Amino acid sequence: MAQFTRIEVAQVMKETGLVPLFFHNDVEVSKKVLKACYNGGARLLEFTARGDFAHEVFGELTKYAITKLPGMILGVGSVTDAAAASLYMSMGANFIVTPVLREDIAIVCNRRKVLWSSGCGSLTEIARAEELGCEIVKLFPGDIYGPKFVKGVKGPQPWTSIMPTGGVSPTEENLSEWFNAGVTCVGMGSKLMSKHENGDFNLEAIEKLVKESLDIIQRLKNNL
Repeated sequence: MAQFTRIEVAQVMKETGLVPLFFHNDVEVSKKVLKACYNGGARLLEFTARGDFAHEVFGELTKYAITKLPGMILGVGSVTDAAAASLYMSMGANFIVTPVLREDIAIVCNRRKVLWSSGCGSLTEIARAEELGCEIVKLFPGDIYGPKFVKGVKGPQPWTSIMPTGGVSPTEENLSEWFNAGVTCVGMGSKLMSKHENGDFNLEAIEKLVKESLDIIQRLKNNL
């Protein structure tokens, strides 16, 4: 069962402006990366469930977050059907992120009052997602659409909250483009999850990048 209401999750997304994205099939590695993000100031993480037995890893991460990382909100991304959404919610997912608009996922999430963020790529899809109760729309792939698309949407629909995923980097230049265009928050994966040359995650670098990104985002929000 979710530890946070959908209203609480949406508020933290809006306040912090950053949702790190991450997947690994090793529980201990995943815990270390989650802790690095937490130490850097992140209070949300989207576990992109893209591998076999991902639900088993997520279950352990949820228990770890509840006992060791107070205030950390874990959600699951890359969810493509209602059955998977239900499975992850039963394991404590506080939000569900989808790559496409799926009404079956909207129904099961709404039934349990869990925030869901639908992947959308057109104004029509965004409007439909909002009709189904989507609080924060995922713009995916963000690098294809870009900040100009966000600005275009916010013109006729200033109430729309958008979270781009893809094409987001932990730099002032990149984050300025997105937040000046009107995004509510950003999802950031590979550009945030720094690695050593041998392929192992660089936990110190991840913590540093998360902190720097959050600092940049707060400055940008204060100037809007």
